[in-house]
Amino acid sequence: MINKVNNIFLKFYEVNMSNYNNENIFSKILKKQIPCKEISSDKNNFAFEDINPQAPIHSLIIPKNKFKDFNDFIQDGTDEELASFLKSIYNVVKKKKVEESGYRIIINCGDDGNQEVPHLHAHLLAGRNLGKILSKK
Repeated sequence: MINKVNNIFLKFYEVNMSNYNNENIFSKILKKQIPCKEISSDKNNFAFEDINPQAPIHSLIIPKNKFKDFNDFIQDGTDEELASFLKSIYNVVKKKKVEESGYRIIINCGDDGNQEVPHLHAHLLAGRNLGKILSKK
């Protein structure tokens, strides 16, 4: 029975990972094929500066594992990965010294969420009043 469950899990994992694009820019950054300005790195996550900042402080935090979006991460990430991702975001908040002044965390998911890179990532924006998040349309 255990082997049967393991085989089912492995098939699911292979199908899920086959949807991940190993050539996306964040995958290449993790493989050090593309340079970036690193903020921090730990066992599960990597943080770096956005190359096209939308605010005075615009950092990106990504898991090192292959998750194409937030849905994949929640469904397939371990409890350790989920917790460490949130802690990594907060560690960047502390490094950037924006705990008191405030900040915005954004995770885009899918087409309607305007996700541009198919690798889960959180944007940390800060350094000025960011205004309203959405206009009424």
